[in-house]
Amino acid sequence: MTTAGTAFDDLVERAGSLVRPGRRALLGIAGGPGAGKTTLAERLVRRLNERGAPHAAHVPMDGFHLADAELDRLGRRDRKGAPDTFDAAGYAALLRRLREDEEDLVYAPGFERVLEQPLAGALPVPRAARLIVTEGNYLLLPDGSWERARAQLDEVWFCELDEDERIRRLVARHEEFGKDHETAVAWVLGTDQRNAALVAATRDRADLVVGTAVTGAGTPPPVPRGHRPPDRRSTR
Repeated sequence: MTTAGTAFDDLVERAGSLVRPGRRALLGIAGGPGAGKTTLAERLVRRLNERGAPHAAHVPMDGFHLADAELDRLGRRDRKGAPDTFDAAGYAALLRRLREDEEDLVYAPGFERVLEQPLAGALPVPRAARLIVTEGNYLLLPDGSWERARAQLDEVWFCELDEDERIRRLVARHEEFGKDHETAVAWVLGTDQRNAALVAATRDRADLVVGTAVTGAGTPPPVPRGHRPPDRRSTR
């Protein structure tokens, strides 16, 4: 494992270099809730596609959240976001399909943050995408289907952020998507923090540790109380 202390352009070069002639590459980005995984993934994909090669696609893990109805049936709704509230086997199977590179088009699920529900078939991944950038909390978890998912990835990077700033951003995000301040703080310091501790323990398994100064993840803008954002798809 190494720690990135270089510029964002160096990360772009490293990501692009994973692609070899005749084979698709998969890059994973792990890290705790609110650490900047999505920001880094989106910036990498955008920059690579601006350059023209390799064509990249963003396939988040969050589309494999179990639906609330299933979490209610399992009695896990109050732990939403924990490892066993995802379809990890389905995620590993999708990564294997993408790795095998035998289909002209593969549909991946997305995640709707206003509804807080997965959306089947929301993200088309064409065969032209030679680098798949996927991100999520548990890519380095050393057990079960998460281990099978890791086996499909060429590298996994770990996003690291100052803990106080990570918590502040996470509270702001929960408020943005509908929670009042007290509920957001309670969730972040409870369920989210337990998950963050679990993710932090996997840091040493990463190929590269990336700090926020390198990713360029900025401070989220303030959201007026009572604001309801437009329907959009996003990930953690």
